[in-house]
Amino acid sequence: MRLLLVVVAVLWGAGTGLLLPRAAYRFSVEPEEPWAARCPAGHPLTGAFCGWLGLARCPGGADGTACPPYGPRTVTVATVTALVCAALAAATGARPELAVWLSAAPVAVLLALVDLRVHRLPDVLTLPLAVATAALLGVAALLPGDGGSWPIALLGGLALCAAYLVLHWINPAGMGPGDVKVALGLGVALGWYGWAVLVTGGFAGVLFGAVYGVGLLILRRAGRKTPIPMGPFMIAGTFTGLLLGALAAS
Repeated sequence: MRLLLVVVAVLWGAGTGLLLPRAAYRFSVEPEEPWAARCPAGHPLTGAFCGWLGLARCPGGADGTACPPYGPRTVTVATVTALVCAALAAATGARPELAVWLSAAPVAVLLALVDLRVHRLPDVLTLPLAVATAALLGVAALLPGDGGSWPIALLGGLALCAAYLVLHWINPAGMGPGDVKVALGLGVALGWYGWAVLVTGGFAGVLFGAVYGVGLLILRRAGRKTPIPMGPFMIAGTFTGLLLGALAAS
């Protein structure tokens, strides 16, 4: 049964991962700019859902010349998303919260991609992620065989969000408002498995970011005041915490 779940998770992750590079390209703009609506060569992005759904490829203009792929590497993104989903399925097993993790994983990967590209975590992704995660975990809590606590999940979201809000007040240049907002959804997910997992996942995110920053300093690729996108490391910390929490609940 667990092997079947892993196979399904891999297919889900690979399929959704193929669609993420186009969305990442469209979301990767400065805060005051509208979402990208054209490929790098200037051709309009068309397709399902007003051009949001599709591969990161453009058929070209009226002359029939095809454009090269744009945005993050499609194969790499699909592979990473598939591996993330597979690991979550292997650790969680046939518990109802697995559906929540698999639903949230592509959005989390998308957020990481956008933050890496433009140091931005769009509200249109972070806030719905928090609401959907909380709501779906509430449904999971009503089903038999769940491995967590919905009340602690909700409190965990508020707690992690408050912690990052304090960090934002202390150092606004190092911790942006997007980090505070994404912490709400990540905290809900971590809190599902209890306070210990919340602390572990939250600390892991900060630790990953610190190690990355120190590495850049050692390699002389950044200065002490160079901004670092914290979103990917927060998400990686949450992924680590969820794996540990799911395995402990098995």
